[in-house]
Amino acid sequence: MTHDPGRAGWGVRKLALALYPFGAGAVAINLFMAGLFAPMIGLPTIPPGWSVLGGAIFGVPATWAFARHIRSLMDRADGTSPPRR
Repeated sequence: MTHDPGRAGWGVRKLALALYPFGAGAVAINLFMAGLFAPMIGLPTIPPGWSVLGGAIFGVPATWAFARHIRSLMDRADGTSPPRR
């Protein structure tokens, strides 16, 4: 995404980079919790290391989606929101 001089604040890329540690951590915690409940349905548990690795990997698209959402809220607050699809 290129820089648009008409938009105030951070772009999606900068927001995603700033929020990535939180997004990766949230995904890792959710994977770990899912791994704790997995034996209830006959699946093996997920070790903590795999949860952290999964958080690092799956945290990228989750954080990107969240950063896009935050950017759209910022645009709507500024009154520069593009038309909704």
